[in-house]
Amino acid sequence: MTIFALLLAGCVGSSLEMESRGEIAIPYKVTALMRNKGVKGSDPVFIRIFKQESELEVWKKRRAGDYVLLKTYEMCRWSGDLGPKRAEGDRQAPEGIYEVTLGRLNPNSKYFLSFDLGYPNKLERAKGYSGTALMVHGACSSSGCFAITDEQITEVYALVRDALRAGQPSVQVQSLPFRMTPENLARHYDNPNLSFWLDLKEASTTFEVLRRPPEFRFCEGRYRFGAAKDPGADYGPLGQCPQLEQPPQRVSEKIAADLSSVEQLREGGGNIVSSYADGGMHSRFRNVLLEKGAEFLAKKTSRSAVPVSRPKAALSDPYRPLLSQQ
Repeated sequence: MTIFALLLAGCVGSSLEMESRGEIAIPYKVTALMRNKGVKGSDPVFIRIFKQESELEVWKKRRAGDYVLLKTYEMCRWSGDLGPKRAEGDRQAPEGIYEVTLGRLNPNSKYFLSFDLGYPNKLERAKGYSGTALMVHGACSSSGCFAITDEQITEVYALVRDALRAGQPSVQVQSLPFRMTPENLARHYDNPNLSFWLDLKEASTTFEVLRRPPEFRFCEGRYRFGAAKDPGADYGPLGQCPQLEQPPQRVSEKIAADLSSVEQLREGGGNIVSSYADGGMHSRFRNVLLEKGAEFLAKKTSRSAVPVSRPKAALSDPYRPLLSQQ
């Protein structure tokens, strides 16, 4: 489907849909996709967000226990820069690991539908970070949230809702600065957030190798992974970590190989400083914005024509994916 067809498909909604939008069923096309993938609506969900690439992935758990990629959604807008959110009003879209529960679903959002990521989590609160209502929602406007258009949030919201109602206690969301490849880490190696990103790299790699969301905890001011050898150990987000089980060998080997590749890439140069004017937008939406303007894009991504936030900043997004990736 072309981007124009995608936008047009999501621009019209009836008053009935607006009144009961929180109960809209998973669309048939997504149900068909799940059937092809061997999963169903009640199966658990896992989500990954990549700011630099402006993409959101939804994964579903299969009967064997591993997760399969269901669909990748192109993000219309996020705000801020690469790096974690630290303070209310900084316009930063958060980075970290979050858990979405039923109580964090908002069927009455002014951005059609939304769910709260749960920022700040326990670690972020312990560090004094502040902020409220950091959401994944519809439309193409962001002041710290992730906007994926009304049509797309209808699908993602329904997938999360049905999994939670079927008994999944919470949906883990990994919000990452970029795809945690050696190439991206090498490019951003001198960024002051690197040590934080390397913890997120462990989370990302653990999932990619095992195809299961990693067990995580907060201690020593960091994300730590794996089961505690003493489940009753007393510690806090800033306290000393308990003794943890070692990660599976193939996870350790993958992380070591990737970090070795980072060093080799750095020897060849290529480190960049990537500063966003105010967040980013997937290249497909940016092309529409450039060709048709902000008013056109707003009407095609939001049933109530929510304005595109800071369109000039969106057009100055420094990330330019290769043509083969578009």
